[in-house]
Amino acid sequence: QVQLVESGGGLVQAGDSLRLSCAASGRTFSSYTVGWFRQAPGKERVFVAGISWTGDSTYYGASVKGRFTISRDNAKNTVELQMNSLKPEDTAVYYCAANYRGSLTTGSVLYDYWGQGTQVTVSS
Repeated sequence: QVQLVESGGGLVQAGDSLRLSCAASGRTFSSYTVGWFRQAPGKERVFVAGISWTGDSTYYGASVKGRFTISRDNAKNTVELQMNSLKPEDTAVYYCAANYRGSLTTGSVLYDYWGQGTQVTVSS
């Protein structure tokens, strides 16, 4: 089992950058595929970015590709999401999720562990 805690959210202006962090405790985080999801008020939770447990594959949602970058530091048990050129439509609660040695997938139901989320608000 692994416990996930997100941090780094906040209120920024359009065009600014934020760096979210997902810190893990418990089992060896290097064996977990990690995804970032977001949920805006009244909308479904959607996939943002993911990184394989091997670290050699990443995947991005169409709306963030080219602006967001996911990376992992297994020595620190963290996965980070660098978000650049933020837009008001990026406003949401951001969650990190993990599955043990799972495939890199956009399906939220395939992730077993979730953090509590961190709010990102982008003003225009």
